[in-house]
Parts: sequence; structure tokens; C-alpha cells
Amino acid sequence: MDTIKSQQVTFKVFRFNEETDYLPYYNTYTLDVTHEEVVLDILNRIKWDHDGSLSYRRSCRHGICGVCSIKVNGKGILACKSRLFDLVEVFGNEITIEPLSTKRVIKDLIIDKKDFWDKHAAIKPYLVSDIEEHPAQEHLVSPHDAEKLLEADYCIQCGACHYSCPALEVNDSFFGPAAFAAAYRFSADVRDEASVERLHVVNEEAQGVWDCVKCMECAEVCPKEVNPIEKITKLHNMVFEAGIAKNNVATRHAVGFAHSIEKHGLLDEGELVRYSEGNIGVLKHVPVALKMFTKGKIVLPWNMPKADKLDEIKKLIKSSSTVKF
Repeated sequence: MDTIKSQQVTFKVFRFNEETDYLPYYNTYTLDVTHEEVVLDILNRIKWDHDGSLSYRRSCRHGICGVCSIKVNGKGILACKSRLFDLVEVFGNEITIEPLSTKRVIKDLIIDKKDFWDKHAAIKPYLVSDIEEHPAQEHLVSPHDAEKLLEADYCIQCGACHYSCPALEVNDSFFGPAAFAAAYRFSADVRDEASVERLHVVNEEAQGVWDCVKCMECAEVCPKEVNPIEKITKLHNMVFEAGIAKNNVATRHAVGFAHSIEKHGLLDEGELVRYSEGNIGVLKHVPVALKMFTKGKIVLPWNMPKADKLDEIKKLIKSSSTVKF
């Protein structure tokens, strides 16, 4: 018979009730946990054995519904899926449990996800297709076309990526990675007829994909490995393919990046700034540029080196590029 392994862990649990509390606070509990337990087990034990007023969301317990998403030591997780021993291995024996967004708390670990659902709805997360009311046969999708979705349909709308996104933290207009993953999922579907309409929505400044800072946090926290940053990159390309890309700093940055790699096989960071923001715009970056130059991070234009096997790099770019900028 297998021996049940256990160890003592201290939990700091975020507490706040918007109806009675002026400021949030933390309650501390020290429990013996076993290798079989997940975070949801601990929340249940605290509620049932220590404090019945603790509030949190839970439902399926199978990592499918997404409602038990919270943060542990600042990292978005599903409480029903994350093993305590795995978290202890990363963070040590002190675990801090918080809601996904402390500024949207209703009570304890429960938040108001209205902004999440409003942004999700804004991209029309459903198929738009003019079909017969009583079709004579199914609208079949080939395996090849189904693979184009890149498993974006695995998203369970848990919100972990949304509330872990630093761009959204400072810009409330930003749609966020979950909405973009949904936009890609339906725009990439061969049955859909609203792709261009969605692309116009995600192409807008402030709210759209061009404000993504490429931090990869959404890919790190996604419990279903949807990899939203991959979908955001695909939406960038789809915007160019649809011919609706606007001439702004963000799109010029993307074009300049591609041109630099094609020309040098390396990224010319100084030229990339000039290409993106123009000769006048580059002046505001002069102090930073001087510091980068002294550290060898950038070089003068006439000293820009070329990558080894540049011809092969150019062939790869030509064979893989599907977009004309």
C-alpha cells in the first residue's frame, strides 16, 4: 500500500467583503497537506473546519468549467487542478491565496468578471453564417481546416490569462488575451462569415492586438495550454492579409522587425525605432540610445553586422512568409 506523504504548509488567504470592509486583510492558516490534495481541497478544509465565512467559486472539479480560477503567490491557476506539492516545490511552504483581481473583489476570492465577459462578447464569440433553416446535410469541416483553429476552442473562459495580463492592468480598454483567443478561434473557422468584421475590432488602437506587450504571461498561466499569445500573433498576420492594417507605430514596428531580419539576419534595434516612430520620434529616445550604445546593445548604422548564412535566412523568410507588408 502506498504511503500518504504529508507536510506542513502555511496559507495566507485574502479576505475582503465590499459591504463591510474598508480595506482587505489576510487570514493565516497552518495545515498538514498531503500529496493527493489540490488547492481546492485546502479551500474546502478552511471553510468547513476553520472559517465558514470564506467565499470562493467552485463547480465541476475537473478543470473544465474554469470558475475556481484564483492566484497563488501571484500566479493564476485553477484551484481544482493545481497540486499543493507542486506549488510548494516552486514557492516554498508559505502559500498566498488571492483572487484573480484584487480591485474587482466582491467577497474574498470572488470577483466581478463583468469586464471579462463584456470584452468576450464584443468580438462576437460565435459562428456567423448564413445557413438554411433546415439543411439537407451537415456542413463538414476537414481535419486540415479543423487544425487551423490551433486548439483555441479549448479555452474555458477561466480568466486566468485576462487578469494576469500587464497590458490590461494599465489599460482598461485592452480586450485581453482570452478575447483575442476567441476572436481567432471563430475568425479561423472556415464556416464563419464575420472574420473581417472581427479583425476590424481587434485592429483598433488601445483595445486591439497591437497593444499586446508580448510578455508571454498568458501562455504561462493558461491551464488548458491554449497559448493566447500565439493567437494574437496570428491575428496580426490576418489583419495584414485582410488589407486593413493601419499605418501606425505598432504596425510599422511589425514591418520594421521583418525588414531588419531580412536585411541583416539580426535585429537592428536602432533602425527599428526610427522605422517605427520616424526621424522626429526617435529624438525622445536619444538618452536611452546613448546608454544602450555604451553597453554595446546597439551599433551605428554603418557598423551593423550581418548574420552568418544570411542567404539561408532570406530563403526561410521567403518560403514561410504569407503576408505582404
